[in-house]
Amino acid sequence: MTASCEGKVALVTGTSRGLGKAIAKRLAAEGATVALTARTAEPDPKYQGSLTQTLEEIEHAGGSAIIVPADLSKPEERERLFTEVVLKVGAPDILVNNAAVTFLRPLDEFPDRRVRLMTEMHVMAPLHLTQLAIPGMRERHRGWVLNVTSVAGDLPDGPPFSDFDRQAGFGIYGTVKAALNRLTKSLAAELYDDGIAVNAAAPTNPVATEGAGALDLAKTDTEDIALITETAFALCTGDPKTLTGRIAHTQTFLREIGRL
Repeated sequence: MTASCEGKVALVTGTSRGLGKAIAKRLAAEGATVALTARTAEPDPKYQGSLTQTLEEIEHAGGSAIIVPADLSKPEERERLFTEVVLKVGAPDILVNNAAVTFLRPLDEFPDRRVRLMTEMHVMAPLHLTQLAIPGMRERHRGWVLNVTSVAGDLPDGPPFSDFDRQAGFGIYGTVKAALNRLTKSLAAELYDDGIAVNAAAPTNPVATEGAGALDLAKTDTEDIALITETAFALCTGDPKTLTGRIAHTQTFLREIGRL
C-alpha cells in the first residue's frame, strides 16, 4: 500500500497497549513519524504492554516513532508532552485522542473522584491537546484530529430499557463518551474553514484488548482490531472538506467507504 502519511507527524495517546497501540502502528506503517505516549513507559509485570514495546514493534517493521511518557489526567503533563513532541519531531499533523481510564459501577454509588478522573481523561484531555495542536495545524491549513469514542455514548432506548444492561455500570462511561462526541462535532464545525478535520471513531462491537479484559468485557460478539485501525487511518487521511464531523462506527463506516 502506498504510504499516505509520509512526512507527517502523528501524536497518538494511550499507545502502550490496545486500540492506541494498533492505531499508532498503522499510522507508522503508512509513513508517519508517531509520538507515543502513555503512563507505562517500560515493561511492568502489573500491566500488559508498554511504550518501549510499542516502539520496538514499530521500528522492527521499519517505522519511525518516539516515546514521551505522560499522565494525561494532569494539565501540566499535557503541556509538557506537547512541548517535547514539537521539539523532537515537530508539531503534529495528526492527533489521535485515545488515552482513557474507565470505571464501571451503578450511578447511585459512583465515587466523585472517579467521575472527575474519567471526565478529565475522556473530555478535558482531548480538548486540551486539540487546543495545543490547533495553531500548528491552522498555520499549515491542514490537520486531522481523531477522538476514540464508544457506542456507549449513544442514548439508550427506552422505556422499558429492555436492550440496555442496567447493571453493567456504563452510566459515567457513556456520559463522557457522549460529551466527547458533542465536542467532536463542535470542533469540526469551528475548524472547518481552517482545513482541519475532526472526527470520532468507535468499534461497532467490543474489541478484545487488554483493557477490555481487565474490565471483564469483550467475551462475545467481538470484532477484529483491524476494523478500528482501518477506520482511524481513513479518518486521519481523508479530505477535511468532506470527511469531518463524523461519529463513525467501524462496520457501518467501512461499508460506506467500500473497505468492508
